[in-house]
Amino acid sequence: MTTTGADLIGAALASAGATHAFGIPGGEVLGLMQGLDAAGLRFVLVKHENGGGFMAEGLWHMTGALPVLVATLGPGVTNAVNVVANAMQDRVPLIFLTGCVDASDAETYTHQVFDHQAMLRPVVKGSFRLAPGAVGAGMAKAIALATSGQPGPVHVDVPIGVAEGLATEAPFPRLWVTAPGLPPPAGLAEARLALEQARRPLAIAGVDAVNETAGMAITDFCRAHRIPLITTYKGKGLMPEADPLCLGGAGLSPKADRILMPLIAQADTILLLGYDPIEMRIGWRNPFGAHQTVIEVAATRRDHGMHRTDIPLTGGTALTLAALTHDAPPRWTSEPGAARQALRQAFASPGTWGPHEVFATLRAVMPPETVITADSGAHRILVSQMWDCPAPRLMLQSSGLCTMACAVPLAAGAKIGRPKAPVLAFVGDAGLEMGAGELATLSAQDLPIVICVLVDDSLSLIEMKQRGTRRPNLGVDFGGPAARTDFAALARAFGGHGVDVSDSRTLASEAAAALARPTFTLIAAQIARRSYDGAF
Repeated sequence: MTTTGADLIGAALASAGATHAFGIPGGEVLGLMQGLDAAGLRFVLVKHENGGGFMAEGLWHMTGALPVLVATLGPGVTNAVNVVANAMQDRVPLIFLTGCVDASDAETYTHQVFDHQAMLRPVVKGSFRLAPGAVGAGMAKAIALATSGQPGPVHVDVPIGVAEGLATEAPFPRLWVTAPGLPPPAGLAEARLALEQARRPLAIAGVDAVNETAGMAITDFCRAHRIPLITTYKGKGLMPEADPLCLGGAGLSPKADRILMPLIAQADTILLLGYDPIEMRIGWRNPFGAHQTVIEVAATRRDHGMHRTDIPLTGGTALTLAALTHDAPPRWTSEPGAARQALRQAFASPGTWGPHEVFATLRAVMPPETVITADSGAHRILVSQMWDCPAPRLMLQSSGLCTMACAVPLAAGAKIGRPKAPVLAFVGDAGLEMGAGELATLSAQDLPIVICVLVDDSLSLIEMKQRGTRRPNLGVDFGGPAARTDFAALARAFGGHGVDVSDSRTLASEAAAALARPTFTLIAAQIARRSYDGAF
């Protein structure tokens, strides 16, 4: 039996935990796809490479399977740039396989040919072009780079001749994937002393802690030492959000900042746990005062410049917290509880129909283990503040790049990975229109997710910013009822169930029915324009 380069690529990915590959075929990747299939990776045909990358990410969040995206040369590669950049900023270890012509052909054949590596290098951790005799070595390096330290996307350009040619090389051993260890003793001692003296310590945790699976360690540490916890949106659920010490997600809402920033200013010690400020708005730049001691636990060196650190501890979050155990002195009084209550009141539903009521109704109907996704837009900021997560990775979104058209494919990937869990995608009308083709993928793959689209005929978040800066209304409204998309009909056209709702009772009924339906359900929640004014 002969072995091709594509066979080696597939075997390397399978041994690293990949179970699926997402993408759109082209003539230049047919041999590559065959190798992936032979290794047991299920190929999922999508309608756009961007959607394929988000599906791969959604699956990874649920199962830990190495995410794999496949694109053909030229337009296939360029279509995927957005989701690759998202993987870079959201710390996703995406392996991006692209087909390309052999180097000898590229000298005289220019149709669809350009330098994939040059285009992608600014948005990947690394880019490799596989060569005959070193296919296994190249794949081992790519996988190790993608999954080590702070995860991120790695591009692998696969020439046709390499994929389809016979491979005579010996199997290349997998490279070590590094895991963060324990910081140096001197740094630990300094941090422990600061914590022993702290009367008002406060912790902030983020996406790196999620990727390290450090939620239980963080929860136990904060409870044992009476330390309130703020998370980023991506870090929601690191501590169950019903816990009195948990102050929920933060980073994009000025209304939440007006409650949280004064509490942060009262803290004498700030403990940063896998916190990556790439998720945060500009108001989180340099938020710590001279009177505060900032201890940062991170798996890799930080060079973002967003804030200072007094005691940097490079190491694994769980290991480091175990080494920072100390006798906790009396801490705080009522301030964290008051801030938590203020947040609840600030984002409580007024009881009238609108986005608040949509989110409150669906939170009441959907089971606690529901996986939700949120597209970028005004709805994402509000639902991130309102939706309680009992565990990590139960709310998926694009936090670093904040790109649109991510929610539906993220939900699709999550459903593939966790088929028995309810999955709900929140998306704005513009975001759904941008990626509507993936509704066909939901039907083709038999993925009965629930989609709630907030319909207000406007790019609401941008319209609010436009109005807030006293600019004229320009390019943000869709044109009124005459130009409105019939989303319920669109869902039916793609093989799903579609319905319009404009009250809480109907929404609750339709959501409950959707949980038992074998096809996807699209609920178009009709809300008034400017419904988000004052919401966040």
